[in-house]
Amino acid sequence: MKDPVAIILAAGRGTRMRSDMPKVLHTILGKPIIRYVLDSVNDAGISDAIVVAGFGHELLREELVEAKIVVQEELLGSGDAVNTAGRALKDYSGDILVICGDTPLIRARTIRNMLQKHKSSGASVTILTAKLSDPTGYGRIIRDDKGAVTGIVEQEKADLCQEVINEINVGTYCFKAAELFEALDAVKPDNKKKEIFLTDTISILKNKGKLIESYLTQDPDEAIGVNTRIDLAYSTAVMKGRIAKELMLGGVTIEDPASTVIYPGVKIGKDTTIRSNTVIEAGVEIGEGCTIGPFTRIRPKVSIGDNVEVGNFVELNRTTVGSDSKIKHHSYLGDAVIGKKVNIGAGTITANYDGKNKNKTIIEDGAFIGVGAVLIAPIKIGAMAMVGAGSVVPKNHDVPKGKIVVGVPARIYKKRKPADRRIKKNRRE
Repeated sequence: MKDPVAIILAAGRGTRMRSDMPKVLHTILGKPIIRYVLDSVNDAGISDAIVVAGFGHELLREELVEAKIVVQEELLGSGDAVNTAGRALKDYSGDILVICGDTPLIRARTIRNMLQKHKSSGASVTILTAKLSDPTGYGRIIRDDKGAVTGIVEQEKADLCQEVINEINVGTYCFKAAELFEALDAVKPDNKKKEIFLTDTISILKNKGKLIESYLTQDPDEAIGVNTRIDLAYSTAVMKGRIAKELMLGGVTIEDPASTVIYPGVKIGKDTTIRSNTVIEAGVEIGEGCTIGPFTRIRPKVSIGDNVEVGNFVELNRTTVGSDSKIKHHSYLGDAVIGKKVNIGAGTITANYDGKNKNKTIIEDGAFIGVGAVLIAPIKIGAMAMVGAGSVVPKNHDVPKGKIVVGVPARIYKKRKPADRRIKKNRRE
């Protein structure tokens, strides 16, 4: 294995979540919590990771098919979880990053900076810390009069002087492998459950004269572990804010970030405006100079060109929209390919699902779709063609280039000659 290796602790049930699935599989903006942790670890340059699973490990294997997973058969504390992973490391002698699988807000750059400090200092362990205005519930960092870390005391064991300490243990560490497992061997279970706590290794290493270092994150939100639905909601709000901030710094206007939901990985070009109450899910790409919203939902696998207008109460799914097109009101387009300079009238529906299959609708450049049209896929609307308001175009009844179709079912519209109109008038007389 390459140095360093990560051990991700994800064995806990998370009883306070009141859920039948592991807490690390609950999602933030459509993405499981543990995926955020894995992505940060990978982006920090760590390619080898071992996930320690316990409760619901079958579900975890289904989600993390690419990951190396070991199972902690009995939940005997964080130290035992690390020992479980250690059995898969064999003779590994490099550095080990230990990180909790329920801390989705830790950034890759924080992990990188912590690793750099650990290596440059030669410390036996480097601890990630944060300073909180309210440290209740977290282990406190204990320092001597020279500022050196001497240990970690958990909330329930802290005395009155220690309780007021606002520097807390985030639960992320970088250890020298040999010294980590040697210290774990010396940890004694300290309660009736016979649990072994990883935090006890800090005082053991200190007593052996080993160097203990710390790295203080400047963002206290990185310390948040998701233990309740309240934590989940708070973490979601933080992640929303981070995504919105990054997009706005890149030249995107988001009129109301509080009501706008943009999932991770969405790409949006400069000078595009996202209006209020818009939801843009993962896997979406939007070009430059577009206007999206308000009250728009853009689902996965959607690609939108430049200078496109997608208006209120429009839903797009698995659809490509060409540049300079307009979809302005109350429409659903699924499994569609929309060309350039296409106008989609209010209330247009692509009926893509026939009960068994999702079928494709193709609307070529310059086509005009009237208000309330229903296009039953599979169907192709040719370039510069027009579909009349309220028309229903049946499946496989393609509309030729430049033609006009109207009616239910839609048929090609033919203008009557003056003589034809006189004949019909005479018949009525």
